[in-house]
Amino acid sequence: MDRLIYTAMSGASSTLGQQASVAHNMANATSTGFKTELHKLRAVPVQNVQMPTRAFVVDASVANNMAAGPMQQTGSTFDMAVQGKGWFAIQMPDGSEAYTRNGSFQVSPNGILQTRSGNPVLGSGGPITIPPDVEISVGADGSISTVARSGARNSTSGVDQLKLVNPPEADLTRGADGLFRLASGDPAPADPAVRVASGYLEGSNVNVVDQMVSMISLARHYEMQTKMLSTAQEMDKSAAQLLTRGA
Repeated sequence: MDRLIYTAMSGASSTLGQQASVAHNMANATSTGFKTELHKLRAVPVQNVQMPTRAFVVDASVANNMAAGPMQQTGSTFDMAVQGKGWFAIQMPDGSEAYTRNGSFQVSPNGILQTRSGNPVLGSGGPITIPPDVEISVGADGSISTVARSGARNSTSGVDQLKLVNPPEADLTRGADGLFRLASGDPAPADPAVRVASGYLEGSNVNVVDQMVSMISLARHYEMQTKMLSTAQEMDKSAAQLLTRGA
């Protein structure tokens, strides 16, 4: 009897977690560079020699759909999108590196190129500084050049080059802030093969229809698991009545 309870109870709990993940995906269907989060359930035996046949259902496989999202042209100089595989490197407050596909950047009052949340974008030697009163252009290799808005406008100056990385996707983990990091905690090396499109942003790769179907399916699974718990309770009650009569 308790084998059914273990399976149904843990299955219902994990299904609620999956529903929360699907809801999170749907909420980010329009978020720039967002990658769909994937969950799978599997059975895990209870580590107890007295109950070797009991098993829990756990959400043991958390993955990410790394497929590229649709390219959206904005025309903004500080909007950038990675073409194909690769990531922008940004600096966190503790000095560590994190990686994102969200290339919606801006320049701080101090001239630092940064994300919308205020994290500096990394270049070849650290955070990138944009000089004042210039127009910038970004090459396909991530190189940033400037042209003065006044004076001699026929000469360009190189500022820096975006640090673009392409570590193995299996080595990346998503943090609570939505940014990706290497599981080892080490910074990823720059990859000169990564290409950037200036004036574009990458949209979310969430398929809203698929997520809606998943949400409906998970709701039915949860309902089935709660019914199993009710059935187990009724069976236990019937068994107790039979034992009482036999005594």
